[in-house]
Amino acid sequence: MEKNDTAEVRIEDIAEDGQGIGRAGGYTLFIKDAVPGDLVEVKVIKAKKNYGYARILRMIEPSPDRVEPRCPVAGPCGGCQLQAMSYESQLEFKRRKIENHLKRIGGFSDITVPPVIGMEDPFHYRNKAQYPVGRSKDGKILMGFYAGRTHSIIETGHCYLGQPVNDEILKLIREYMEENRVEPYDEERHSGLVRHVLIRVGYHTGEIMVCLVINGRRLPAVHQLKEKLLTVKGMSCISLCVNQEKSNVILGEKLINLYGPGYITDRIGDIRYQISPLSFYQVNPQQTEKLYGKALEFAGLKGGEVVWDLYCGIGTISLFLARKAKRVYGVEIVPAAVENAKKNARINGIANAEFYVGKAEDVLPEMYRQKGVSADVIVVDPPRAGCDEVLLDTIVKMAPQRVVYVSCDSATLARDLRWLCDRGYEIGGVQGVDMFGQTVHVETVCLMSRVEGK
Repeated sequence: MEKNDTAEVRIEDIAEDGQGIGRAGGYTLFIKDAVPGDLVEVKVIKAKKNYGYARILRMIEPSPDRVEPRCPVAGPCGGCQLQAMSYESQLEFKRRKIENHLKRIGGFSDITVPPVIGMEDPFHYRNKAQYPVGRSKDGKILMGFYAGRTHSIIETGHCYLGQPVNDEILKLIREYMEENRVEPYDEERHSGLVRHVLIRVGYHTGEIMVCLVINGRRLPAVHQLKEKLLTVKGMSCISLCVNQEKSNVILGEKLINLYGPGYITDRIGDIRYQISPLSFYQVNPQQTEKLYGKALEFAGLKGGEVVWDLYCGIGTISLFLARKAKRVYGVEIVPAAVENAKKNARINGIANAEFYVGKAEDVLPEMYRQKGVSADVIVVDPPRAGCDEVLLDTIVKMAPQRVVYVSCDSATLARDLRWLCDRGYEIGGVQGVDMFGQTVHVETVCLMSRVEGK
């Protein structure tokens, strides 16, 4: 097929990025906003030798799994990819995604992944949102999310994944900017002041944090911004984050506190956490309890174990584990996160957790070589790129009885599990947890057990 050709296509499957997959005369087409089972008329917008991309011109016969998206901009906005699918279908898509990665990438042909643990209500679950700020062609200040694979801002109005209070906060910030002629950031010219608005809401405490990311070191009439935001019930922390770099990285390293203690508090289970603007903290607190509960179950702690928690962030998993272990050691590359972790241990009265700053792939091998450290259980929760091979090699040399792997990317998870299984481990359990409803992402926790004699 060629660009601008049209065809009737039955959607047979869905790709990992959420695009529907159909075939026209044996030619594979990837079609945005399509749901498996749909019969659609499409127009080819990009054609390659063996496959192409198309957009829907007309819905001929909707899939039984198709639902009406709640959000009016669910299509163009890049935040959600699956709002047109029923939630049950989303969970099955994510289960198959994990299973297919384990089979195709990991080579685990005999594995069956159980149903993904879903949410009671897969909307308004995010406790954190980062809104880019810009101007429309007619000069209006925009606050929303980027359109898929672009940096064009789609004004969402109300985001059905975020907290309802976000709408009120954005309205007040827009008023402040208009009244004081504060310019939004222009990415192409590297000019303007306000780049992003970061909002966090404590799920259990109701405490609210607002942080404006600015291309400068001060805001004009900052007292007016504070006055407006302090009218919002629960407002606990207002700050600025300085980012004058010409890059796509959202947050800078310098914080200017304008109001409150510089953090909000929340809890997972009965563990309390202090969360600063720069802290990594899971965005879905309800599902995080389920995820960490499964990780704790897989760890199989009886009270006498030494545990290493790698990529520990502000100590979220570490402190969960410390209540059941003899000793927990956490490793995290971000110094501010390690300080948060130490403070979180203190406020929870946990004395058997110790934290180190550095790359996990540097700290653990060095501690093993120099001090001969050991572990009964190692927990890893790496970024999407997965674990460094040097780190995996050290884990194998330390030979813990159990490795609990928490992953936000089941493809790199499968790769790393294969590496461990080739060196003396076997899969003892796999569980997907839906942390990100309406999107293609899924969290997975896996137990690796040491095979005696290998």
